Amino acid sequence: MLQKTSGIVFRFTKFGDTSIIVNVFTELFGLQSYIVNGVRTSSAKGKIALYQPLTLLDMVVYYKENAQVKRIKEVKCLHQYHSLYNDVKKSAIAMFINELLNKAVKDESHAQELYSFISSSLIALDDAEHGYENFHLIFLIKLSRLLGFGAHESMEVLSGRLADARVESTLQELMLADYTSNLSISINQRREILDLLLRFYKEHLDSLGEFKSIAVLKEMFN
Repeated sequence: MLQKTSGIVFRFTKFGDTSIIVNVFTELFGLQSYIVNGVRTSSAKGKIALYQPLTLLDMVVYYKENAQVKRIKEVKCLHQYHSLYNDVKKSAIAMFINELLNKAVKDESHAQELYSFISSSLIALDDAEHGYENFHLIFLIKLSRLLGFGAHESMEVLSGRLADARVESTLQELMLADYTSNLSISINQRREILDLLLRFYKEHLDSLGEFKSIAVLKEMFN
C-alpha cells in the first residue's frame, strides 16, 4: 500500500555494493527501515545526501505492516537547513541530538507528536541566530516527557542526589524554559546539568550507553 508521510533520518548503513538501509522516524508509522538501492554509485552522485542524519524528508513509501524493511517510491527534502551543518556549535548540538535519538527512540507510539517535536526543534535550532548554547539541555527535558518518563521538577532529576543550590535552581528554570528563553548558565553549571540529565535518562533507558558526541559538545561550549 502506498502512503505519503514525512520523516526524519536517524542513520543509514551500507548494504551490498551500492545500496543502503536507512532508518527514518516517520510521522505516520514511527521508526521504519527502508532499503534504498543504487545510491552509492557514481551515476547517483548526490542522491545519498538525502539520507544524511537529521534530514527532513517528504516521502511516498510502500507500507506493509509486518515487513521489517520497506521501500521508498518517492522522496525529496522537506526542509533545507541553512546553518545546522555550517555552524560548528550547531553541528555539535545536532550530532548529540542525533546520537540521543538513535539510542532513545525505539517505540512507534505517539509517532505524530514525537515527529512534530523533533522536526520543529531541528528547524528552531537551524533558525536560531544566538542564545542556543542551552538548546540541548532543553531538548533533553522536553524529549524525556514525550518518551514517558520526563520530569517537571528539578528534584525528579536529582532523585535525592546532592547538588549545588544554584545548579538546582537553574535546572528548575530549564524545566520551564523554551528554546528562546534567555538563561544565564555558566560553563560548569551547563556541564553538571548535562551529566545529571544523562544520568536521569540512563535510569529509565537501559540501552542508552555512552555518548561519543559529548566530548565535542562540551568542547564547543567551553
